[in-house]
Amino acid sequence: MTLTELQYIVAVAQERHFGRAAEKTFVTQPALSLAIKKLEDELGTTIFERRRNRIELTTLGEQIVHQAQRVLEEVEHLTLLAAQGKDPLNGRLRLGVIATVGPYILPELVPLLNTRAPKMPLELEENLTQNLVGMLKNGKLDVIMIALPFDESGILTTALYDELFQILVSTGHPWRKKKVIDSSQLASQKVLLPHAGHCFRQQVLQACPELSRSDAEGWQGNSLETIRQMVASGLGITVMPCSALTSKYQNKGLIAIKIADPVPGRRIGLAWRRGFTRPQVINVIRSAVHSLRIQGLIMSTD
Repeated sequence: MTLTELQYIVAVAQERHFGRAAEKTFVTQPALSLAIKKLEDELGTTIFERRRNRIELTTLGEQIVHQAQRVLEEVEHLTLLAAQGKDPLNGRLRLGVIATVGPYILPELVPLLNTRAPKMPLELEENLTQNLVGMLKNGKLDVIMIALPFDESGILTTALYDELFQILVSTGHPWRKKKVIDSSQLASQKVLLPHAGHCFRQQVLQACPELSRSDAEGWQGNSLETIRQMVASGLGITVMPCSALTSKYQNKGLIAIKIADPVPGRRIGLAWRRGFTRPQVINVIRSAVHSLRIQGLIMSTD
């Protein structure tokens, strides 16, 4: 049994045609058919039923092909590990980002990373913190971008940047002409925040204790962009991070107002497993983030 034979049966299973499978694997059809017959003889079973116009997998053949795919994937993974050993920036990076950061950072960050690490294709996952952490621990993600502090055994972190929060109101709101608002005044308003599970929601509630006491479950949105539209419709006000309030996201029907000192904010950083073998990846992401020109971000010097 060889890897080549496994590649052949996987190709036939996908194409359900020996001729197309031969073209796909760059071999002649007789050679492919002979190799598959040899494998079937070695295993003592029939993998494919040769019908007049179509190739079908036997019940046992389906299991064999499934296992062959897993073997080929593991071999590919071994090859990737070897390549990364020579060049840590060679090979895909599975990057997770919390939902209140991704839309405002990734459009600028991804092109930078593609330029600085062209052999490191990105697989992006935007999700809630708890889901990203679970995927990181299970090895489904390599690095995640989340709010700090985050302290958990086996996970390392580094700070990227800080950003302050501002209040967002509609042009018809009584506060529309104010320059600064004290966070204690939020308790008297209908404040729209992301659903429970979003770390940003908890950050706002922790920074504004008065708001925590009046927090109403009925005033929630699925995303910051949904909430932005709800505010523009006059359904309430909200608190947003500076990265979501740059000129790109300006709306003529909305006004951003600064919050009086002490101004609430958040710190965003990277987290990865202690056993992650590509520390250069962390460095290149951190360097790329620090090169961003997004108004309101205060880059970490730690």
